[in-house]
Amino acid sequence: MSKILGIGSRIRHADYGDGVIVNVKSSGYHITFMQSGMKVIKLDFPLEIIEEVERDNDLVSLLDVEMSLSKILQKWSDFTENVPLGDKWKGGKIILKPGRQDLSNKEMPIDAFFHKIVMVRDRLRVMEQRINSSNLEDEEKVNLQQYITKIYGTLTSFNVLFKHQEHIFVGEKAMAEA
Repeated sequence: MSKILGIGSRIRHADYGDGVIVNVKSSGYHITFMQSGMKVIKLDFPLEIIEEVERDNDLVSLLDVEMSLSKILQKWSDFTENVPLGDKWKGGKIILKPGRQDLSNKEMPIDAFFHKIVMVRDRLRVMEQRINSSNLEDEEKVNLQQYITKIYGTLTSFNVLFKHQEHIFVGEKAMAEA
């Protein structure tokens, strides 16, 4: 039997890509993959180790796991979730046509534009997390959160591009209804 990896170890799976071990049980590793979410993988499955964390034989508290996961996510903050473009937009392009006749149109593949929109969303989420975990006073955190919520609201025009409803931008109005 091979060595059992500890919580927080960064690995690469042949099918699921890069991930982080968030729990170890007799049933297998519980791994959060950057592209495909949470999966349970057998302990003896061959994984490529990117960064090994020693297994702690003591019980780990939820707070320890959250702190480890927070540090790991900060390391991986440049990675974006795999958010699919709506099927009707695949292969399409955006054409920006200037008002002046002496200027030429600007064309861009819609999937490249969509990727940039998703990157904006992901970076807003990271900013939100950093604000919430900062040493700012609660009132300052609330004020900054309100600005971020307004930014999400401004970006709702792009929701038409998303394939799945759970990925869309939600602004102030929708948050008040929730």
